[in-house]
Amino acid sequence: MEAREKGRGTGVIPPQVKAFMDWAARDPEGFWEEAAQKASPDIYWFKKWDKVFTWDYPTFEWFSGGLTNICYNCLDYKVKRGLAGKAALIAESGETGEVRVITYGQLLSLVKRYAAALRGMGVQKGDRVAVYMPMGIESVAVMLACARIGAIHVVIFAGFSAMAVADRLQVTGARYIFTQDEGSRRGKPVPLKPVIDEALSKCPEGLVEKVVVLRKNREKAPPMKEGRDIFWEDFLALAQGQSSDVVPVESNEVLFLLPTSGTTAKPKVTVQKHGGYQIYVYSMAKWIYGLKETDVWFCTSDIGWIVGHSYNVYGPLLAGATSILYEGTPDYPRPDMWWEIAARNRVTAMWLSPTGVRGLMRLGTEQAKKHDLTSVERVFCAGEVLNPAAWSWLQEEVFENRIPVIDHMWQTETSGPIFANPYGLGMIPIKPGSAGIPVPGVVAEIVDEKDGKPVPPGQKGIVVITRPFPGLTSTLWGDPEGYKYQYWERYPGTQGKYCCGDAASWDEDGYIWFAGRSDEVIKIAAHRIGTIEVENALISHPAVVEAGVSGVPDELRGEVACAFVVLKQGYRPSEELKKELIAHVRNTMGPIVVIRDIEFVNTLPKTRSGKIMRRVMKALWLKKELGDLSTIEEEASVDEIREAIKKMQATS
Repeated sequence: MEAREKGRGTGVIPPQVKAFMDWAARDPEGFWEEAAQKASPDIYWFKKWDKVFTWDYPTFEWFSGGLTNICYNCLDYKVKRGLAGKAALIAESGETGEVRVITYGQLLSLVKRYAAALRGMGVQKGDRVAVYMPMGIESVAVMLACARIGAIHVVIFAGFSAMAVADRLQVTGARYIFTQDEGSRRGKPVPLKPVIDEALSKCPEGLVEKVVVLRKNREKAPPMKEGRDIFWEDFLALAQGQSSDVVPVESNEVLFLLPTSGTTAKPKVTVQKHGGYQIYVYSMAKWIYGLKETDVWFCTSDIGWIVGHSYNVYGPLLAGATSILYEGTPDYPRPDMWWEIAARNRVTAMWLSPTGVRGLMRLGTEQAKKHDLTSVERVFCAGEVLNPAAWSWLQEEVFENRIPVIDHMWQTETSGPIFANPYGLGMIPIKPGSAGIPVPGVVAEIVDEKDGKPVPPGQKGIVVITRPFPGLTSTLWGDPEGYKYQYWERYPGTQGKYCCGDAASWDEDGYIWFAGRSDEVIKIAAHRIGTIEVENALISHPAVVEAGVSGVPDELRGEVACAFVVLKQGYRPSEELKKELIAHVRNTMGPIVVIRDIEFVNTLPKTRSGKIMRRVMKALWLKKELGDLSTIEEEASVDEIREAIKKMQATS
């Protein structure tokens, strides 16, 4: 059946999917125990758990007493199953043109060597190990080696500033750092080791014991601090005489720490644990993505984000698939880089952010049409709502309705999807602009923020999840009280329910429609309008490729919208186009949507993981503190928005 036939009408959940969801809601512990047992072809337990679930509100445990290890299941267990010669990772660099392939057997040997070297360097179970490196086999191998010996990895996106790195080192208490001398972005060298040096100058003396440096530039050595810094070769030499054995860990021992991506002020450090995390990520890989051993999986995220952890590294390896690691941008050195990689590697599934899709859309359909993409069976998008216009371009123009393009939603805190279209179980009809339905094992409600009571279909409210699930962070590192308030007691009447922080509504078929973060919903003359809804209306105009919308104060209506618009190639800013766009939004959404003004910009303020930082736009309008900007993609975008706001306010 073509994707269009699955398209825009009333949805019907297949009976087998509905029964699966109902079972999870009726007997969550039995449901997740069965999921863990059925994962046995890919996930091994050295000792079975004593209890499936324990809730000591607000924290909880999954599979208590069970002994496992995610590295063992990603590598050793796959090699024992006969996958030693199968490609595990394909690392491609758009910057250097280098392509490297490593099999499951080779990756296991490499990770064993790293594990032994970690022990030789003094790393022990429970120690935090920071990784400040670009995408690549070495950085992934460090992650896996940490997991192998029970150490806790803290991956820090290799684009953060020294201050952002220092904050993360201090809050996690990382004692060891792995980095490179330099990286590359759009053909220009990007120093990494100097960033670490500056970050450590802002940290307490002695916080970090060792810094391991991988050299890429053989002509110029980076500055090294004697006694603290060592080169990669010297690190590997420490493996001599050390054990590379895997450590069976209790299910609730920490696997990694990862801060949130920063759309909501100060990042919070989430915690993921060996047992629950791998069962959830593996289950979603099967149920939502349909991931299988024969897949060549191309996820365009970075290991610095949760998507990179879950579906560049752990999810594909747990499933025995081949995962592509890409370092670089989609348009350098050629504007068809992602399409070329997909075609050359005969990729079967792609995972893109909506920002990435809009970027590809801006580059033009012809870039995709250069390549044979017939191997691609499905495409998934998440990170922000996939605007219907962007969905239509990818679904109908690029893939000509041959395959489904599927939007879904999750968070750093959830480790994997929580709203989706269950491709692996049986697809439901695609409704462009909707993230689908709650995944099996996640029971969600949309409630009124004033009293916590569920709202009827069509009415906006706050998204909550009624109880924990295995992928959910069970605490914030070093901030249990913040965890309790932020996630479990944030709104009246929601105690004991996990608050996602998003505003949304159900439709009559049980699909969810996200309107934006709960604090970003605009209240225009008592009407609750989602920022994403206005952005979708703007992007549906043929001139617009991207839009960011924020609510601003208005004496008469309480709030109105202001919009910042990025135009497609071939369109120029003008007062006439501005009026046309305002009229287009009114015609699309009705006269209740009042737009204060529109300004044309080149770039929107976004996190490096692709989320629009609407709070920054609002703070600039209100002339308030901008909060944490450590994850911002382009600092110049803030200045551009600031100047655009000055123009808006000058005409008021």
